[in-house]
Amino acid sequence: MKAQLLMLVFFLGLNAIGASAHGTKVHVSGTVEKVNADSLQVKTREGKTVEVKLTASTVYLLHAIEKEAKPSDASTDKPAKVVDLAVGDLVVIHATPKGSMLEAEEVKFSAPGANKAAPATQKPKS
Repeated sequence: MKAQLLMLVFFLGLNAIGASAHGTKVHVSGTVEKVNADSLQVKTREGKTVEVKLTASTVYLLHAIEKEAKPSDASTDKPAKVVDLAVGDLVVIHATPKGSMLEAEEVKFSAPGANKAAPATQKPKS
């Protein structure tokens, strides 16, 4: 359970990064505001809206925590498709600047609340 919580905190920490440089690549993280066949609009934690172009070579990964897995295997990234993305999903995008646009190489996402640990059940007091 602690491992799941740590992974959630780690992923949300990535979300807090916003748009930051990584060599020539750019990381954009935040919440999906709009999904089109060829682009995503992401609202960063700072409140800025960033548009990222999607291409045929963009890789999509669904980030999930397996509740039944061992703590060391609890966090997984599963292959996904653009149609799996939805408004409100949390994303971390690795993109390359192309002129005035950003072009996504990888889009890692999870649905809000999907990685939260299940609440502990309390036994009734006798």
